[in-house]
Amino acid sequence: MRGIKAEGGWAVVCTEQVEIHHTSEITPFIELRLWDDRDIPALARMADAVHAHGALAGIELCYNGMNGPNLWSREVPMGPAHLPVATFTNEPVQARAMTRRDIDALRRWHRAAVRRARHAGFDIVYVYAGHALGGLHHFLSRRYNDRKDDYGGTLENRVRLLREVIEDTRDAVGDTAAVAVRITVDELLGADGFDRSEAEDAFGMIGELPDLWDLVMGSWEDDSQTSRFADEGFQEPFVTGFKQLTTKPIVGVGRFTSPDAMVRQVRRGILDLIGCARPSIADPFLPRKIDEGRVDDIRECIGCNICVSGDFTQSPIRCTQNPTMGEEWRRGWHPERIRPKTSDASVLIVGGGPAGLECALALANRGYDVALAEAGRALGGRVSIESRLPGLAAWARVRDYREFQLRKHAGAQIYLDSRLGPDDVLAFGFDHVVVATGSHWRTDGVGRLHTRPMPIAADARIVGPDALMAGERPAGRQVVVFDDDHYYLGGVLAELLAREGYAVTLVTTASRASDWTFNTMEQHRIQRRLLEAGVTIRPHTGLVHVEPDHVLLRCVFTGRIEALAADAVVPVTARWPEDGLASALEARTADWADAGLRSMQTIGDAWAPGTIAAAGYRGRRHAEAFDGPAVGDDALPFRREITGLAALHDPTA
Repeated sequence: MRGIKAEGGWAVVCTEQVEIHHTSEITPFIELRLWDDRDIPALARMADAVHAHGALAGIELCYNGMNGPNLWSREVPMGPAHLPVATFTNEPVQARAMTRRDIDALRRWHRAAVRRARHAGFDIVYVYAGHALGGLHHFLSRRYNDRKDDYGGTLENRVRLLREVIEDTRDAVGDTAAVAVRITVDELLGADGFDRSEAEDAFGMIGELPDLWDLVMGSWEDDSQTSRFADEGFQEPFVTGFKQLTTKPIVGVGRFTSPDAMVRQVRRGILDLIGCARPSIADPFLPRKIDEGRVDDIRECIGCNICVSGDFTQSPIRCTQNPTMGEEWRRGWHPERIRPKTSDASVLIVGGGPAGLECALALANRGYDVALAEAGRALGGRVSIESRLPGLAAWARVRDYREFQLRKHAGAQIYLDSRLGPDDVLAFGFDHVVVATGSHWRTDGVGRLHTRPMPIAADARIVGPDALMAGERPAGRQVVVFDDDHYYLGGVLAELLAREGYAVTLVTTASRASDWTFNTMEQHRIQRRLLEAGVTIRPHTGLVHVEPDHVLLRCVFTGRIEALAADAVVPVTARWPEDGLASALEARTADWADAGLRSMQTIGDAWAPGTIAAAGYRGRRHAEAFDGPAVGDDALPFRREITGLAALHDPTA
């Protein structure tokens, strides 16, 4: 994956944080390690892949400190103070305050990790003091550092350990590598934390020590906000001015997707270098496309943070815009290249949502003649509909990129306002048919809580998500949104109705609104926005009965039933696959041969409703495998790494 980013033109390709010692690890999160020499070969392979395309390889060495609960190593975490660990999941673990001996050990461990990083071939070695994720940050922050010795109290004392580690790193690398420092320039805590004024004073003390400054703001969730809550380049006010405090170059991020925004940062003297994490995931070839004048071909990040969810779910990274992300080694997929066609077969794709669009584009890129038939008057499916909701406008880029690319293909034909039945499909004479007809939201309450339709009075007012997004509105003013889906939509619809003046109660069986968005680091912002909009949130509560003027709610713990006045209910529960066309074609397999039809495949939400990222992935997967050798259901369709077993060891020997 990182080799492909280098191929795509990024000048420097970095790791994420790399743990330097077993006394500071962040299980259950998956992170690279450089604990000892045995970790060097794996990291060297990455550096070699980056170098193969002429880029520099950077390694972000990090002692996690109070962010490391050490659930795997079972070592006691260490930090500047005796405090509970500062993690995302509130582990019942407390860190102990580091002694002078511990600090000396940390410096020794960091120097050893620097030497290993150089042995692995890295060109830029990071000292990590950002995002509240590392021990050096914790020493800087008044929130965590209450020490009375030479490493606490005054800013000069709190900066001391960072200064020493930078100097240690410079001594260790000599003139063989550059030293970069990632630092939070404002914790957004005012005088309770490390704020802008202290960051500026710190630059006065150590501004000339590293070769490169990498500026971030706040915590990780502050710095990597979703597009729903932050615009492109929203960090600009936080990093402006630091370039004037040092002669060393400065790099910063901002979910930059527009080359104009990038150039503006440099020309205005805000940054020297443009850093991109999420945009490089959405389009690993972004720099090359700029260099070649193909700006319109950039696959722009939509800021949904589905990539971040991999960290929180301990699963491979994925991307809504780039379905090849995370599959470069496992499946051999490439964001810009795909194997050429192996036949002259023609393909009809029914449905122009994210799955159909991705499949059509990938097949067209392979060289196949593709016809895309969409029942509506515009492409995009659920993407077009949901992007009109509050804060989700950037999601339309999923449609826009694919439609623009498809319309450039001579072999791709797009037909709008074309609702097809089985007779139509069989009459066209295509060799292959792909059904990507999407799904629709259920209105009978079936989902996680109810696996059978819940009791709903005949004259009760139910407005499903599809109807609401199409413009229908509840009668009356008191509306219950029942969120049994737990991703973003329930919260967005509640916000939409509250903005329009409805008295909204969001009922959820989870402990908070849009609970799964914890994994995209936006749940706390969603909850705050709903509360500020006047939405009443009822957690740990299920909707069990709907009457015309009220609903019955049940506590998930006690089972206690209570009534709540309601004029209408919006159930955000489960979805029905729109598989009617696929079922009808399956029922007529006897007619396929006469019609010249050789195969029919259902993909995306029509196969199994999921995320937009999952739909795009399914579209790409079908296009990659199309006309290839058959892979049975019993065969593993991707490569996997297998841990090698060491020789058995007798612990009593």
